[in-house]
Amino acid sequence: MIPRRSAPRRRRVPLLGVALAALLLLGGARRAAAQAASSYEQLQAFSAVLNYVRLNYADSVDYGRMVRAAIEGVLRSLDPHSYFLAAEDYRRRTALERGELATTGLVMELVEGRPTVLTVTDGSPAERAGVQPGDRLLAIDDSTALGLDVEHLTLRLAGPKGERVRLRFARGPVLEPDSFSVTLKRDFVTVPAVTAAVMVDSVTAYLRLAEFSAGSAAEVERALRDLRGDGMRRLVLDLRGDPGGFINAAVDIAGLFFPRGTVVFRTRGRRQVADEEFVTRTDGRFRELPLVVLIDGQSASASEALAGSLQDHDRALIVGRRSFGKALMQMPFFLQTGDVVFLTVGRVLTPRGRFIQRRYDGLSPEQYWALAGRTGAGVDTTRTFLTDAGRSVRGGGGIAPDLELPGPVGLPAWFSEAADSAWDAAVADSVAQTLPATAAARERWMTDSAAWEAQLLPPYLARVRARLGVRARADSAVSARLSRILARRTAAVRWGPAAERRFALQNDPDLRAALATFPDLPLLLAPPRP
Repeated sequence: MIPRRSAPRRRRVPLLGVALAALLLLGGARRAAAQAASSYEQLQAFSAVLNYVRLNYADSVDYGRMVRAAIEGVLRSLDPHSYFLAAEDYRRRTALERGELATTGLVMELVEGRPTVLTVTDGSPAERAGVQPGDRLLAIDDSTALGLDVEHLTLRLAGPKGERVRLRFARGPVLEPDSFSVTLKRDFVTVPAVTAAVMVDSVTAYLRLAEFSAGSAAEVERALRDLRGDGMRRLVLDLRGDPGGFINAAVDIAGLFFPRGTVVFRTRGRRQVADEEFVTRTDGRFRELPLVVLIDGQSASASEALAGSLQDHDRALIVGRRSFGKALMQMPFFLQTGDVVFLTVGRVLTPRGRFIQRRYDGLSPEQYWALAGRTGAGVDTTRTFLTDAGRSVRGGGGIAPDLELPGPVGLPAWFSEAADSAWDAAVADSVAQTLPATAAARERWMTDSAAWEAQLLPPYLARVRARLGVRARADSAVSARLSRILARRTAAVRWGPAAERRFALQNDPDLRAALATFPDLPLLLAPPRP
């Protein structure tokens, strides 16, 4: 039997308490009213500025264009990833996603605020025209490309199949570039998500994932099944340079390596609708496969979410350089005009609660993009988190690898001009003709760094010195990289594209470092000793 409670006694509330409560309520109401008045006054000031411009500016003003610029300025002040799409641009984006618009084959990024070619798709109009990664886009037809973000650049480069677009680029040193123009005929370009899936030795597979597209999980699974048939017993997953894509693709790919019900990541926002937990839906076919993941400063968004999840659950060793630090949840808001605002409504957290997004407060968009792979402030990574096994990892400012590797050795300023003049090709092609076309010669060339440097570097540097009038001095690190670049070209000319791809993998310093971790992988992922 549950005892019945006695009726509560009324308590007297002192008049002073009532008065204090009333004052507090009144004070709160006044603060709320003051904040509302302040917001109203700010909107009045903004409206007044627009009106002054409309009535008094020296030239006639397109009012709609001015309002759009104001909207873009508001979004720019929030974060580098919220953006505005006019109705026509949104229709073009939807058509592009449905595969109804053709493209040039260029993948763009912003480097220090300049639209720059990140990759050129094999067999695309841009590839056939000789456009190279690192070329800086100056103009599209008769309009400047400067000031456009990646989203609008992508839309401007797309169009009906067969339609021509004229592009002007700069190549070489920023202060003294060479400019050139190409006219491309847009075409439908198929960009595979998996750009390489090969065995690098009898038991180790290498898989390069270029983007997280709608069908990328199926591509990865097919490639892994084929590699397992070839003897794969461990895997290096390469996410370097992967800008991300569909976040659900990251969940599906993670599902290949995790048991069912594993948390891949969470989203958290100001409103509860933004709070969500993403978990794997099946038991992964490859959940027992030893795994090492490569990342760098251009690994962003979905690739960071996947790497962070694999790291938090001690499922893979992360090797390379700190990732970009972009992991925001965005939602479209449709205006009555048909225009769309894509607004950041939340942030992505790893399973152990780490924020991936790096700091952007107080930074211009140009500064933010220039700091790819860097936190921008030491305090961004002061908090330590623990993985499932108790290993320490840092939060904020991208995903820090478990094993950090040095970045590529910088090339001298004269290298761009020498490459533009094709002197590297001339030297490599000449040496290639002296090599036997046999399989044995090809195998020796793959690892004979002494031969590369002896046969390729002296004639190359001599040509640079004679043609450019520079000293062209190279220390051991620069000499090794230059020799490797020239030797790769030589392999392609003498033994074909397959030999070139194999050479690139076999002489990739990051990949070599990743392969070296496999013998100690269980120990590296084990809980720390007490």
